[in-house]
Amino acid sequence: MDDEDPDIAELFAPIDPSKALGVVLSEAHEILSHVREPVDAELWGSDMIGALSAAADESDVMAELATSMVPAAEETATPEALALLRIFGAIGTEQLRSAAAAAAERVASRGVAEPEWATAIGSPTVGKCWHYSDIGGRQESVTVTFGYGESEHALSVLIDHGKGGRIKDAWVGDATGLLDKTWLAAENDPLVVFEPIDAADARDRLERAITAGECPEKPDQADDLTAHRALMHARMRLLAVG
Repeated sequence: MDDEDPDIAELFAPIDPSKALGVVLSEAHEILSHVREPVDAELWGSDMIGALSAAADESDVMAELATSMVPAAEETATPEALALLRIFGAIGTEQLRSAAAAAAERVASRGVAEPEWATAIGSPTVGKCWHYSDIGGRQESVTVTFGYGESEHALSVLIDHGKGGRIKDAWVGDATGLLDKTWLAAENDPLVVFEPIDAADARDRLERAITAGECPEKPDQADDLTAHRALMHARMRLLAVG
């Protein structure tokens, strides 16, 4: 979760997904060899998918990735190609996850080295959940924490109820101490309502917001949504299973 990474959107946005394998694998070779945490691999993949979706619907892009990039990555059969397949198998649509997972197993069976996070990626545990809003209920932030062992991260989604309950922003960060910090900040602000919620409640709130759509107002909010959309949807699947 490093803010100093290069802007992936600038690397991938002008490229047709079916022709992007070379650039994607080059970037994977440079970045993923330094990644130690599953969530950081997922964030990289989510950002990359978002960038490739700049001029198309993200589900259509993932369908294209399943039919073009997955077979090409399997044929390449390098460690970075296998890492890419593991990421697609964790955060893609059902079609992309299925195709990537099967291809990854075939590549791994040929003795290609796995990334150290391969066995864990895509299966964090669901932790604490909470939400807070202004006292009038116009905007609401829903946060869910997820854990890979002792390492926890938080997905926070900003919902604008003044605009039909659509998503204004979404981001992922370190969960360490976040609940206490949020509670203390809310306790000291009489205009903020804070409440712990369970995973089912968090899922329902986020499902309604995702169905309503997106409404970023600032460029950084649009960038956040583009970068985190695939991972947000992957985490929603975990909440639905739970």
